[in-house]
Amino acid sequence: MTLQVYLSGEIHTDWREQLIAAARGLDVAFNAPVTDHSASDDCGVVILGAEPDKFWHDHKGAKLNAIRTRKGIEEADVVVVRFGEKYKQWNAAFDAGYAAALGKSLIVLHPPEHSHALKEVNAAALAVAENPAQVAALLRYVLTGELPA
Repeated sequence: MTLQVYLSGEIHTDWREQLIAAARGLDVAFNAPVTDHSASDDCGVVILGAEPDKFWHDHKGAKLNAIRTRKGIEEADVVVVRFGEKYKQWNAAFDAGYAAALGKSLIVLHPPEHSHALKEVNAAALAVAENPAQVAALLRYVLTGELPA
């Protein structure tokens, strides 16, 4: 049985690649949003036409990205949401709430200094990890019952 895992949240670091590498050998299929920042921001206007107002430019892109994100979260068995150190990821907070509302198994990933700011998000999660290796260990345990050496 393949575990479907959606990797949501910040796109400015290689945390996804770290997690996928650490989970090598597990029966896991990963899915994620588009992480090319320009493509993600501009998808709406490239596909549907230019907008003179930046609000509507962003609005079109956000709606197209929401289709991909909702599908990924709805099809996932586990949703991992990463909150990074540098940027405010409002979309990550939405994704965490959406996953929790759907009853998805939610793992939140963030540095320890964000624990207070994210206490409500953390309360909705089944696990809170500080690094991608911990998430991989969680997935390994879920799939195999094995603890890290």
